[in-house]
Amino acid sequence: MSTAGLSIIDEVESAIRAGSPEKGLATARRVTDLFLTSAGSFDDEQIALFDEVLDRLIGTIELRAIADMGARIALAEISAQLAPVAQAPPSVIRRLAGNDEIRIAGPVLQESARLDDGELVKIASSKGEPHLLAVAGRWWLKEIVTDALLARRYPSVSRRLAANPGARVSGTGFALMVGQAEADPELAVSVGVRVDLPSELRRRLLRSATDAVRARLLSCAPPHLFEEIQSAIAAIAVGVEREMSGVRDFEGAKRAIAGLKATGQLNEATLLGFARQRRYEETAAALAALSGSTIEVIRPLMQSLRDDGLLVPCKAAQLSWATAIAVLESRFATGAMKPADLARAQAHYARMTPENAKRTLRFWQVRAS
Repeated sequence: MSTAGLSIIDEVESAIRAGSPEKGLATARRVTDLFLTSAGSFDDEQIALFDEVLDRLIGTIELRAIADMGARIALAEISAQLAPVAQAPPSVIRRLAGNDEIRIAGPVLQESARLDDGELVKIASSKGEPHLLAVAGRWWLKEIVTDALLARRYPSVSRRLAANPGARVSGTGFALMVGQAEADPELAVSVGVRVDLPSELRRRLLRSATDAVRARLLSCAPPHLFEEIQSAIAAIAVGVEREMSGVRDFEGAKRAIAGLKATGQLNEATLLGFARQRRYEETAAALAALSGSTIEVIRPLMQSLRDDGLLVPCKAAQLSWATAIAVLESRFATGAMKPADLARAQAHYARMTPENAKRTLRFWQVRAS
């Protein structure tokens, strides 16, 4: 073990023996800062060392945190710092994720790549609504996790999952959502515009929906679902059911974009043209190619009613704001985004860097594969 490693262990042992809350907190912050300064360059042995010493420190701080607001604040800060780090110490992340205080558990539950599906299912099955909401906000949740979340039947959790395009939902999960949506207009709209909602369940949702919910669904529907929803409403109005197509075929668009790329004709101007013409499949395929991603990642972002996710591949492709706007608005059959929504999206886009966007996109790619 290195001299630096032994020094860290000695400092931790001293802090624990001293029993001083202030010394323990100061040491935990120092060790965390030391880890964060070079997190990307540590090998497995070094990460294990940090995992051991931080886990011991945090264990002692947790005992004091029950009655010590300062300790709780410190743990929440450490959680927020470690949550986005792919190489974060795994035992520490699991300890933080299981904390009953949502301010401490929330950051890692929502973002940390160190938590596997089994750990997320355990949290979903044992913790309360705030913890489940944090998990439901993660990008790229698998069906085993969403089934566990939905089994708890919290309406707020169902709404967050329905609005999360990266959350894969089983047929059983969708059936539960649609049942809840009968008394929840917000959930009805969010789940009704999901492209992966089976057509029969969409028709069931529309049959029980109020006229107001149906109108909202039409106004929010992306191009590839607008006709299906409109046809279903019309069929319901005259008491007739008919088969409706669901998911669009992206294969033709992928071949066309590959051809443009091969001949050097794929660029931001090409994407802008597709987006302004509301050519949905071509827009998605072109954005995937320009951002170095895939349709499997871009498609759920295009289907989402949220704007933040789709801005990530736009920034990774270093698109101008004018092109990013066109991409955002291409999700809808007609109309434009509200000025307030555009202003919020523009501010978020300005804060984002291409480097961070590319890192996030790579992480999503791994989770989606």
